Amino acid sequence: MKKILVTGGAGFLGAHLCERLLAADAEVTCLDNYFTGNPRNIAALQSSNRFRVVEQSVVEPFDGEFDEIYNLACPASPVHYQMDPVYTFETSILGTINILRLAERTGAKVLQASTSEVYGDPHVHPQPETYWGNVNTIGIRSCYDEGKRGAETCLYDYQRSRGVNVRVARIFNTYGPGMHPEDGRVVSNFIIQALKGEDITIYGDGGQTRSFCYRDDLIEAMIRLMNAPDHVSFPVNIGNPGEFTILELAEIVLEETGSRSKLVNMPLPEDDPMQRCPDISRAKEYLDWEPQVPLREGLRRTIDYFRKVI
Repeated sequence: MKKILVTGGAGFLGAHLCERLLAADAEVTCLDNYFTGNPRNIAALQSSNRFRVVEQSVVEPFDGEFDEIYNLACPASPVHYQMDPVYTFETSILGTINILRLAERTGAKVLQASTSEVYGDPHVHPQPETYWGNVNTIGIRSCYDEGKRGAETCLYDYQRSRGVNVRVARIFNTYGPGMHPEDGRVVSNFIIQALKGEDITIYGDGGQTRSFCYRDDLIEAMIRLMNAPDHVSFPVNIGNPGEFTILELAEIVLEETGSRSKLVNMPLPEDDPMQRCPDISRAKEYLDWEPQVPLREGLRRTIDYFRKVI
């Protein structure tokens, strides 16, 4: 039986990952201080005698014996990671170092939940893993963008100098049931505004593009990456290569909810990227993975979830 640690295990993605790992007969420890995670997300899992919860920040050292570590601990939406930017940066850097030290001692494999934000406002489109990015080091998003870039540096330095077995998933926009209703992400914002009949706020002219990957597809890719052969230790983009403008997303949400909300344009936030779309050639080749859930189907499931939440 694998012993697996999931940091940030009570979050949107972490909770579903814990559920999948328990279904695969693993022994799972969830470490979360509920900064953005929610105990409700893992309530149904606590009846299992193979599931343990430790309420603690990853910034503080943690000990235990594990075969695998999924490091998902970090606020991931602008509203949350800008709430306490210093803590966000500490979570990425100090938290990752703590996990790597634990892995070095125990021999555990580490999978880091990195992000497409490492590419910044890209000059290359779509973004391959070989692209180094275009990131503002001192902007309001830098606590997250540069924190995740620094975390990747830590991972590969530990791999090269200390032999730690690492995997890096660069996650693009992900959505689905379990999203925090106030996380400020575009999918949750649009759905909640539509369901409440409020104006749908579009930042800029809505021409900026994003790709949207459904939660279940993303978690499947992460598990495949963790279980891939050891030579698959380079960063791997995980996301949906289907590209939509923000305006197109808003119109689809209006159609699927039947809402009469109006579209209202707001000023574009600082350093908001104009294009974001993954090249998933590596995921296809090394993980035999590509997304299965179309955007409209995933949005319908997510809308059903938010109808219950609000």
